[in-house]
Amino acid sequence: MDRIKDTQILRLIEQIGKHYQENISNRYLRPSLLQLQIDKNTWDQIELLTEKVELFRYQGFHLDELYRQIACCARFVEAARNGMVPTLRSKMSSSPNSPDKILREMAASNFNSNLKVFADMLNELFLNLVELDKFMSKDQRPVYTQMQELIGIGRLLVGH
Repeated sequence: MDRIKDTQILRLIEQIGKHYQENISNRYLRPSLLQLQIDKNTWDQIELLTEKVELFRYQGFHLDELYRQIACCARFVEAARNGMVPTLRSKMSSSPNSPDKILREMAASNFNSNLKVFADMLNELFLNLVELDKFMSKDQRPVYTQMQELIGIGRLLVGH
């Protein structure tokens, strides 16, 4: 299978990683994230997509691996939406006073909208990959149609 080296896709992956690190998995929110019921493999796949871009920059991405990473991120989005968003602000504001209490509360207040931006960027990446997949597959079946974990991915990301 050819490796994906498309600059638009690479740029989007970099944006996803930056957004995730700064707005989702930052030092204020990470303790709450780690309480989500997510297995180690899912966390590893999320990390590959959001933090290890340099590993793939020159050699390219395998399409099936990117799809798996997006599926894991989508499961994370759903878990965070259901397990964190409803109680995060009250948990964060009940923490003891500290110099960065305001920053913690800002991170909690903005988490839901930042999670939506993350999900939207993942959805955009997925749609771009599907188009590329269709183009690359020519007369064969596209990769995304052969992967069970991608069924319902749009619903997980959009939240319906």
